[in-house]
Amino acid sequence: MTSLSLEGKSILLVISGGIAAYKALDLVRLLKKAGAELRCILTAGGAQFITPLAVSALSGTETYTDLWSLKDETEMGHIRLSREADLIVVAPASANMMAKMAHGLADDLATTTILASDKPVMIAPAMNPIMWQNPATQDNLAILEQRGFLRIGPDRGEMACGEHGEGRMAEPAEIFGAIAATLLREQPLRGRKALVTSGPTYEPLDPVRFIGNRSSGKQGHAIACALRDAGAEVTLVSGPVALPDPPGMNVIHVETAIAMLNACQDSLPADIAVCAAAVSDWSATAIMKQKIKKRQNAMPPALSLKENPDILAMLARPSPRRPSLVIGFAAETDDLIAKAQEKLARKGCDFLLANQVGPTENGDEKVFGQDENHVYLVARDGHQDWGHAPKDMIARKLCREIAKRMEENHDQQRQRA
Repeated sequence: MTSLSLEGKSILLVISGGIAAYKALDLVRLLKKAGAELRCILTAGGAQFITPLAVSALSGTETYTDLWSLKDETEMGHIRLSREADLIVVAPASANMMAKMAHGLADDLATTTILASDKPVMIAPAMNPIMWQNPATQDNLAILEQRGFLRIGPDRGEMACGEHGEGRMAEPAEIFGAIAATLLREQPLRGRKALVTSGPTYEPLDPVRFIGNRSSGKQGHAIACALRDAGAEVTLVSGPVALPDPPGMNVIHVETAIAMLNACQDSLPADIAVCAAAVSDWSATAIMKQKIKKRQNAMPPALSLKENPDILAMLARPSPRRPSLVIGFAAETDDLIAKAQEKLARKGCDFLLANQVGPTENGDEKVFGQDENHVYLVARDGHQDWGHAPKDMIARKLCREIAKRMEENHDQQRQRA
């Protein structure tokens, strides 16, 4: 296992309370043997089972324990710890620690550092089987996984308390393997900058009402995460969605098409632009300062609309700041491929993903808000049916297509040179 090299990888290991804390010492040894740059935080609970001296002796670095350390916090210690790591690992992750992370508590160095971080977090839960099965713990786990936290274990077996069941912390070798798999995964887009738009835009009519659409942002957010995992430096420009901000990227929140365009232009230059947002085509020519009242027996108010800027077309038009690849989306209710091909020609993007939306025969909505999608890749030389698949799987497939095309572009530039 330790033949894997983690040279150049920075890991922050958080050791929380529980008898499994002693296993964290073996994990420290494995990580150091693999060449990882390792820093450790030992919580007050963890220090009831192992000592800071033992952790420091194996890690070769200072073990951090105190949020209120005058020396460390003079240098903004928790901010520095949260920013310098490629991955934060919480092993063991006690039920108490999971609850704190799920609900954003920051009452010690470990929880404050995690809350202040935009880096991926991996947890290795360890607790009594009944505690693990408790609905409160399972609800907290669901929150963490929804936010993108990674998890290894727990395993099933005999516990220190004598009970048997699911709750044992994964073995250090298993955790090391999960860490290595996360940090050493293929990253064909490392060094590239990617811009992704996601979600709807809301165009106000008055202080209460707006013009919008049903986009959930699930596909756009999944694409941003896939690009991040492929090594790209990602900026996600998100309209109003009910999704948490994905960790490990720059997220810009906007509401209107104008705000989204400005955020995109401010985020250039970029190598890749994926316009997955469902931008409203129109906005009000004048926004009423007071709520438009419904008058009895009166005709509905006439709405005067103007066309919004075409973000995809503006990013795709030839200019020194045009990304190497500009990818759009086409959501249609009929004649999907024909309309997608027309849109591709009109917008000037490199290719786009097309999906059919609207009500099904039984009245259900297709795509919007769902976890799966059926898309077609539409390019100038034809189209491919990518079939029906989960949105995160589509995002990863798109990432592979982007990486392939970026490599082809690089080869062509090299040949011309």
